Amino acid sequence: MACAFVILYVLKSMMIISFTTAESKSSSYNPVMFVPSRTLAQTLPLALPYLLYVVVTMEAVRGINVPMYTTLRRTTIAFTMMMEYFIGGKRHSNIVIISVGVIIFGAFIAGARDLAFDSYGYSIVFIENMCKAVYLTSVSRVGKSTGLNVFGLMWCNVVLCGPILLLWSAFRGELQSTLKFPYLLFPGFQALIFLSCAFTFFMNYIVVLNTTINSALTQAICSNLKDVFTSGFGWLLFGGLPYDLFNVLGQSIGFLGSCLYAYCKTRGK
Repeated sequence: MACAFVILYVLKSMMIISFTTAESKSSSYNPVMFVPSRTLAQTLPLALPYLLYVVVTMEAVRGINVPMYTTLRRTTIAFTMMMEYFIGGKRHSNIVIISVGVIIFGAFIAGARDLAFDSYGYSIVFIENMCKAVYLTSVSRVGKSTGLNVFGLMWCNVVLCGPILLLWSAFRGELQSTLKFPYLLFPGFQALIFLSCAFTFFMNYIVVLNTTINSALTQAICSNLKDVFTSGFGWLLFGGLPYDLFNVLGQSIGFLGSCLYAYCKTRGK
């Protein structure tokens, strides 16, 4: 959050970027808020699900291995499709619904013989999926209602969520334990943290941009292609999940479902 705040603040102060779709890069701005307080309040329906999603994600990855985490996270697609219908009234074609069904079917095949089943960990992942679905569905909707572009939406998220996360980490004692971390001032550790924050900023930008240009469902399905590689690297580097034919078969089915959806999008279906 702090890294995103600094990057956006510097770029906006130098008039390299703008925060609204109708704003020119050379227009006047408030050097403190950049956006009106009323507009900031209108982004609460976007910021609150994002805040909950961030907190729940940190809890989810602690209680489940990486390959199975990415497998269960694919149910985000179903939640996103439902949120698009209930929030935006958007309906999808039968072939799109079939492709989503193939992806979810592959996820269940992959997890059918998970030897590390954890009901609490699985429940947290499903809560994370619901939060992400609401967040993705709200991106385009809030952007249109407020006139904010991708950078503006990211700025409001940082301004609203950053202080809350800081207070929450201090309340739980995580801030104090972080300050006592023995390698906190180690240059190598600081370099990795900086790169992690910079990559996260870029990733969040791509997620919001893709959701705005395409749709929340498209973004959710695009994540599956990344998860295929994440699962492979998770098996090789982190372990925690023995090799299993069902898991490999499920991953392959999910990948084919993603390709089917991509084909439907290119055909305008």
